[in-house]
Order: sequence, then structure tokens, then C-alpha cells
Amino acid sequence: MEVIRTRPESMAGPPDWFSGVVWIDLIASTPALQAASVHFTPGARTAWHEHPRGQILHVIEGSGRIQSRGGPVEEIRAGDTVVAGPGEWHWHGAGPGTFMTHVAMQGSGEDGLYAHWGDQVTDEEYQPPSR
Repeated sequence: MEVIRTRPESMAGPPDWFSGVVWIDLIASTPALQAASVHFTPGARTAWHEHPRGQILHVIEGSGRIQSRGGPVEEIRAGDTVVAGPGEWHWHGAGPGTFMTHVAMQGSGEDGLYAHWGDQVTDEEYQPPSR
């Protein structure tokens, strides 16, 4: 076992990966696994993306939204855990009037990348249909 004692490294979410204001605190990063605490401001969200080895999200505060390509927009809140399978295209972010923080864990693919990024999520995709 190895204990690594470092402070989390914070960075603004890159505009190619996110819309709105997002902060990422890297918790751990190895060639095989990455974990980060991701802080979304109201309305901020990821672009469409997929993870070669899948992703586990655990919401630790606030509430937000998530969608798998072709599926409905779903509400997520503190205490929820979401599992996206390998290669499953999806997006996630804060609700329109709330902050949201989640811990994200993902493994790297054979190409060494933890994610492959696509188009930004449109406002139409972000807003769930009226019920």
C-alpha cells in the first residue's frame, strides 16, 4: 500500500469539455484510474462524452441532471450514485438554479485517455420536456 499525501490540484473546467463555470479538484490520478471532485455552478454541464472503462459518479452536494444518449434527462441529487457503462455517451451537470458537486471515477482506455469528448450539450438537450 502507498499513501500519497498531496493537496488536490484545482483547475477550471476546459471550455471544450464544459459549458458554464466548473471547477475540478483532482483527487488521484494514475495511469489506470482517475478520481476528481467536480463542482458545477447553476446550469453548468459537461459536453457529450464517453469513458472507455465506464464512469462512476457520486453526488456529494446539490442537485443536477444527467442523460445517456437516447435516454431521458434525469434529476440527480446528493447521495445518488450513477454508473455509466464503458463507451456509454452521456452528459451531466448542475440544475438550472442549483450548484452540484460530484466525485467522478474513471479508468483509462488502451489509448491512455480517461474520456473521449464530443459536442456541447445544447440548451434544448439540457432542458427536460415539460411534464
